[in-house]
Amino acid sequence: MRAAWFETYGPPSVLTVAERPDPVADAATAVVEVVAASINPSDVKNVAGQMEGTVLPRIPGRDFAGRVVQGPADWIGAEVWGTGGDVGFTRDGTHAQRIAIPVAALVRKPASLSFEQASCIGVNFAIAWLGTVAYGAVAAGESVAVIGVGGGVGNAVAQIARHRGARVIGIDRRPPADDAPAARVIDGFVAAGPDTVAELRKLTPAGADLVFDAVGGVMFETALGCVARRGRVVEISATGRRRVEFDLADFYHNETRLIGADSRKLGVAESAPLMQLLVEGFDSGAFRPPPIASVHPLDDVRAAYQAVADGAHGRVVLRP
Repeated sequence: MRAAWFETYGPPSVLTVAERPDPVADAATAVVEVVAASINPSDVKNVAGQMEGTVLPRIPGRDFAGRVVQGPADWIGAEVWGTGGDVGFTRDGTHAQRIAIPVAALVRKPASLSFEQASCIGVNFAIAWLGTVAYGAVAAGESVAVIGVGGGVGNAVAQIARHRGARVIGIDRRPPADDAPAARVIDGFVAAGPDTVAELRKLTPAGADLVFDAVGGVMFETALGCVARRGRVVEISATGRRRVEFDLADFYHNETRLIGADSRKLGVAESAPLMQLLVEGFDSGAFRPPPIASVHPLDDVRAAYQAVADGAHGRVVLRP
């Protein structure tokens, strides 16, 4: 089979398209023909050597949608989707014509989504669900502030929080684009800047019950300032600054709960139950996929990775 391949870290130019052995199924493993696979910023960082735990040489790529071509008889031909924190890091990834995954990782994709759309969901919605529902325990009637609401994770968090009955306030440098899913579900928007906390508290005077900070680092103190007493702050990133300072007395007087969430800790099999939970949301129309900026053949993998590195508006997808 043909696959994207990297043997050393660096910019997208280190990627090649190589002939690799076809994966083979066994009693515990299925083989999926990859119809579409999106490129996440974490894939670009992985190739650049900015992610931990990667074993080289490697086929990159975390998210996929395709058809089962080898495996249990009742799965042959099934249209499936998935993601995983091991895929593309310690096991060969999705930017290839085929991928081998555990049978336990097989999940039928939402019928309402095309393969291209389904390939854009995994990473963003996995961490959004972990931080909002599994760890953040969002409840109906609560207020949720989403820092970085214009990004892929922020759009997913906004939709999940609204679906769970929360009031959603977006925070970012600019409002979500008109075609962004978050634009239809947020109840208010606050521009990121020196007045963010004061402006948010005009919309929810007590502060937000849950603050999902998809930016982290430079926005960490802002996140703490936005949270209500006994509220929760979820951190998933450390943009611009790994080490932060905050007033410890204010923190404990507010009885704030600080939660870290990392979807890399869930392998492709462990992510499968979460992907199954998302199916109904997409098929019911409660969740919408992000806009797709471009679709590329595998031979254009370098250009596709570069588009993500350059901050493409919308998702970039490979059709291997």
